[in-house]
Amino acid sequence: MPEGEPLLEVSDVSLRFGGIRALSDISFTVRQGDVHSVIGPNGAGKSSLLNCISGLYRPQEGRITLHTAGPDGSRREHQLVRARPHQIARLGVARSFQNIELFGHLTVLENLMLGRHIHMKHRLLPALVWFGPARKQEIAHREFVEEVVDLLQLQAYRHSPVGALAYGIQKRVELGRALCIEPGLLLIDEPMAGMNAEEKEDMARYVLDVNELRGVTVMLIEHDMGVVMDISDRVSVLDFGKLIGDGTPDEVRRNEDVVAAYLGADA
Repeated sequence: MPEGEPLLEVSDVSLRFGGIRALSDISFTVRQGDVHSVIGPNGAGKSSLLNCISGLYRPQEGRITLHTAGPDGSRREHQLVRARPHQIARLGVARSFQNIELFGHLTVLENLMLGRHIHMKHRLLPALVWFGPARKQEIAHREFVEEVVDLLQLQAYRHSPVGALAYGIQKRVELGRALCIEPGLLLIDEPMAGMNAEEKEDMARYVLDVNELRGVTVMLIEHDMGVVMDISDRVSVLDFGKLIGDGTPDEVRRNEDVVAAYLGADA
């Protein structure tokens, strides 16, 4: 789809856990080609929002609409609220998590290959003997994974068990596995949490490379306001499950409600 077109529309989404409202009437649009950040204090509902989009949670109210391009170039609408996570992944929505969810005993390449599973279509027997179409598909998927390895500069770690790697490298592998799904929309939950300044700078550059070089629209949760304001096209702000700001970084920076709730009086 052309850049600037709506890719994801969140409309009046509300989520409750018993008597607790995690999200209240949330509405905003993520546009094709953007880095769209979601910020807010701890407990504001940011991860719950990503869980609703990726199918892990089902909101009680509202609509979440994903727009994709059909083979003939026509626009298609997909309603995500009742879709299962694997169905949403097949529509081109990938997710990385705040807490690392990798297989520590597997190598970097093996973890990345797991991200290709939704594209693997061969039968069990040819896969077991690695013969014919199964072999060709495996080679093609491996070539795609190697492109991700190069993009995220993981060449030196490709055969290393993930559990033996430094935290910052593991976060990069987590990003790479999500990218291996070949998404049109990538949901990233606090990729820079627990990193030092140099690691944050590297991760910000990788997020921009994913967006600019691979053409992937990014929806990002992040607490580092310097990073958010530097790399985002638009920013949505949550506070106690409510949307209190939505706009460009400059607009959000000048929003008095945002300043009072999150950025602080000196922002």
